[in-house]
Amino acid sequence: MSDKLVLVLNCGSSSLKFAIIDAQSGDDKVSGLAECFGLEDSRIKWKFNGGKNEAKLGAFTAHREAVEFIVNNILAEHPELAAQIKAVGHRIVHGGEKFTHSVIVTPEVIQGIEDCASLAPLHNPAHLIGIRAAIASFPNLPQVTVFDTAFHQTMPEKAYIYALPYKLYREHSIRRYGMHGTSNLYICREAAKVLGKEIKDTNIICAHLGNGASVTAIKGGKSVDTSMGLTPLEGLVMGTRCGDLDPSIIFHLVKQLGYTLDEVNNLLNKQSGLLGISELTNDCRGIEEGYQDGHKGATLALDIFCYRLAKYIASYTVPLGRLDAIIFTGGIGENSDLIREKVLNLLAIFNFKVDDNLNKAARFGQQGIITQKDSPIAMVIPTNEEWVIAEDAIKLITAK
Repeated sequence: MSDKLVLVLNCGSSSLKFAIIDAQSGDDKVSGLAECFGLEDSRIKWKFNGGKNEAKLGAFTAHREAVEFIVNNILAEHPELAAQIKAVGHRIVHGGEKFTHSVIVTPEVIQGIEDCASLAPLHNPAHLIGIRAAIASFPNLPQVTVFDTAFHQTMPEKAYIYALPYKLYREHSIRRYGMHGTSNLYICREAAKVLGKEIKDTNIICAHLGNGASVTAIKGGKSVDTSMGLTPLEGLVMGTRCGDLDPSIIFHLVKQLGYTLDEVNNLLNKQSGLLGISELTNDCRGIEEGYQDGHKGATLALDIFCYRLAKYIASYTVPLGRLDAIIFTGGIGENSDLIREKVLNLLAIFNFKVDDNLNKAARFGQQGIITQKDSPIAMVIPTNEEWVIAEDAIKLITAK
């Protein structure tokens, strides 16, 4: 029996990741994914006690129906587990400047998340649907929100203020916010353990690489700079997002090529990145396969992805002063030994030397240092955002 179980919900635009986590040990009791909402092949997959399960959800399924399936099917089959859940924890991508730490859900909190929806239009509205669905299904459980942007509230003004008229920040809060903060928090704690240091003495650069990707400079356990900006579009090349570009391209697309603003928004967020360059796929596994097969578009996409990433990592040594380690995490960072090798080779000026065997071993959930003994340290640490969310939920409800 555990008195620290938390149901963690992470709602995407057409999917819902979920897990029941022991906040003390970090153990998953149940974990799963409901996906393809609104499509004929909408489905849910989950693991319980090592066993894998799957069910179809139907074309009209959305977040609420998925939460109801979790309650009426998965938890109903395991009432002893359901009875131990103490809270529901929600990952929220954008909290603006309003939310600098995790909070228990209230009507005011829901309104605050709505107010930030324009800053993360693909994420915050879905999070709100998940919160409301969870409140309906678990009316007697406290709901806790954990914000990705909160971790980056320690950045200094010189890192988060854009070179725009200052009144745009003062009056409209236009600034760099950054994302992946929950992952960054977990990674800096784990990296300190591996390095044998106190968090306050640990300086790392964390590369969280997935379909969305970012780099963060973490000094003494605190974010001092990060690559994502007002929204998740800025920074690195991503699966379908372009990352950094000359803003005048937008005006050229609209005035010279006849694009509407909605078409430009769709182009930059959903048609660019690895997909746009390769004209093949946004999935990094497909890009790597194309690279190995000599596909020109895939090769160019991979080269640009790694080059942009290496440039960001190099620049983030500036705010750190001393670099203890580079950490790779996220789906790509944890599994692509090829991308890690290419990036570290581009950082040869810092004398990084990849250990081929260690690099290949640090995949598929395996953690470890991937550089040679006479090299600066680079390592792989699988992230665990759900554990951080569960921990925060238990801390908040026990502090009431």
